[in-house]
Amino acid sequence: MAGQSKKATKKFEKRHLKDTLEKRKDFAKIKQRHQVKAKRKARNAKDNAKASDNEEDSVRQNAQKRTQDKFSEMSVDQFFEGGFELPEPKKLKSTADPASITGKRKRESEDASVDNPGSSMNDNEEDLGSHTENGDENHQEDLDALAAKDPEFYKYLQENDAELLDFGGGDLAEVDQLSEEEKPQKKRTKNKDTVADKLVPDEDVEDEDGQIAVTTTTISKWKSAMTGEHSLRAMRQVVLAFRAAAYVNADDVKNHKYSIPSSEVYHQLLVLALEHTPSVLQHHVPVKESATGKIRIATDSKKFRTLTPLLQSHSAAIVHLLENLSDASTIKKTLNSLLPLLPYLLSFKKLLRSLVKGLVDIWSDTSTADPTRITAFLVIRRLTVISDASIRTALLKTVYQGLVKGSRITNPHTLPAINLMKNSAAELWGIDREIGYTTGFVYIRQLAVHLRTSITQPTKDSYKQIYNWQYVNSLDFWSRVISTHCNPATDTALKTSSDSALHPLLYPLVQITLGALRLIPTATYYPLRFQLTRSLLRLSRATATYIPLAPSLLEVFQSVEMTKPPKPSTLKPLDFSSILRVPKPYLRTRTYQDGLGEQLVELMAESFGIWAKHIAFPELMLPPAVQLKRWVKTVSSSSSDNISNGAKAKGGNKNSRLKSSVTLLVQKLESNARWVEEKRKNVEYGPSNREGVESFLRDTPVEDTPLGSFLEGLRRKSEEREKVLGKAREAERRERTKDEDKRPEMEIEEDDV
Repeated sequence: MAGQSKKATKKFEKRHLKDTLEKRKDFAKIKQRHQVKAKRKARNAKDNAKASDNEEDSVRQNAQKRTQDKFSEMSVDQFFEGGFELPEPKKLKSTADPASITGKRKRESEDASVDNPGSSMNDNEEDLGSHTENGDENHQEDLDALAAKDPEFYKYLQENDAELLDFGGGDLAEVDQLSEEEKPQKKRTKNKDTVADKLVPDEDVEDEDGQIAVTTTTISKWKSAMTGEHSLRAMRQVVLAFRAAAYVNADDVKNHKYSIPSSEVYHQLLVLALEHTPSVLQHHVPVKESATGKIRIATDSKKFRTLTPLLQSHSAAIVHLLENLSDASTIKKTLNSLLPLLPYLLSFKKLLRSLVKGLVDIWSDTSTADPTRITAFLVIRRLTVISDASIRTALLKTVYQGLVKGSRITNPHTLPAINLMKNSAAELWGIDREIGYTTGFVYIRQLAVHLRTSITQPTKDSYKQIYNWQYVNSLDFWSRVISTHCNPATDTALKTSSDSALHPLLYPLVQITLGALRLIPTATYYPLRFQLTRSLLRLSRATATYIPLAPSLLEVFQSVEMTKPPKPSTLKPLDFSSILRVPKPYLRTRTYQDGLGEQLVELMAESFGIWAKHIAFPELMLPPAVQLKRWVKTVSSSSSDNISNGAKAKGGNKNSRLKSSVTLLVQKLESNARWVEEKRKNVEYGPSNREGVESFLRDTPVEDTPLGSFLEGLRRKSEEREKVLGKAREAERRERTKDEDKRPEMEIEEDDV
């Protein structure tokens, strides 16, 4: 058996040997091509050396000797003041190229021949020290073609000869050496040096860690060069120093070129980098915006490609800085500096993803000051306007996720911040309504799936997926989106609400909201029912769509909380705008009953006030008015004379204030119905005339109707009540802040004792 081949060997020869040999041949061709290039360069260098005569060699040697003598006698100050060229290093004479003799070449000699470290660099600031040569470009083209033609062999090269694939490649870490690569632009006399020639002052010395300490003098010279000459050299130095400042508290602070010795230098450097870096970029790579809002940048230009490492480094430093800043003014200034940089960042999806996440975290943080959150939103909105469809979709999803995450804790103190978040986010969905519809459909369907699961697979805690602030705020947010962008009164481009691309989301959202508010019809969750009813009212008012809200409100009227006598209580009135469930001590109390009565009367008036001018209002209000009259009659019976088993039965809720408010509501509904009937006596068209029905009392203000004037009075009372509650909350917050401030002092005193 020793002379026979193994089974695995035979299988390899049958299946893979041919492909392996072809791959090796392709690899040998690429290697041979580089050897030919190296031999050609060596031959050209040898021919050039032979073409020069001995006199020129002697003259050059004498000139090199004199130059070396000059530099040996020159001090450091004289060297930086002069406009001399750097001396060329001596080249060792070699009679033959080892590669040409042996026919073989090491990888180190290949890299040296292609990179050509002895060649002079183009000092024009437009090229920004480009290190890519023709050989590198051809090599990269060959590798790209190989990757497209044979991806398996390309993967083999990555695993076994990655150095070949990385030939001539750049890396973001090379930004640290960018400031050292550039030489003076041209010869200058001693008295004609510009500010850019003295970017590194003599007093910059390295500390014990090998870093250069930034001083105020250095910053002032950088600023002069950037503002006066739009110097890219100065901008590179500022970007490197700014990155060191942004990562000043990081673990790898010693890896940076510069160090920040004081807070004053830190502040001046941040101001310089944030204010002037965008202006230098705009000068060299201008951003052009068309009349339609489209952004155009020459991203295929050589200048943009060479500026890419600096741009990425600067943007990454800003993202890291935003994650660690706590001062509101500094955060706001950093956010404002991002606005002119956004067009340049559209090509970097990964960096843009981290930037959007940081912006959304600031915007969705309810503890952050409102001006800072508004500034973050303006950056998000600007990015949404100038980006393409893929970036907009990802951005809207990130914004919605941040909104849901930030609305998890809702209380009287965070409610204004959450409302600001919902109103501002709703504006983004109108920038591109086709994409807005797509993302809205996905998330509204997700809400429907949660509701269906809670109904079809009920468990002890399944309702908690629906009855929480995140779910309620999500429904309220989508009601704001649709009511904002499907309202012909605010959007002149819409003739009717159905013309909007977001209008198809109305029906599923209404169905989900109605299903959620009736999921658990107990008195404990009446505040949640009122929250969702207000969301539906907003939709009905903005889109002129009738939504049957009276049945869910009349269910509350028929509950035990509204028909039975309440228990006396001294509990504080409830703030229905910031609660979803009622604490158990409030149930069956006079405080809770009064609060329910105020909410019911206000919501019933609001729901009918939307249709106060409609030609069908008398028929619309009749069934609810009859049920309200029946309720008033039921709760008005003070006692019953029927004696059963020797006991006297009692009836009514004994709440005259509540009964009077409901009676007044019924009177206003009937008065408004008579007013509409009087107006429609002279109408000569029938219900089939839709245009005539919609134009009925169109020019009459709602405030001129009996129900409209009554509704205005209820709104004023509600605003006054909200002001009182707001003052009480503010006083409570101050007291809590004082207690928190006193607590550390008391702990210190106890420790002293």
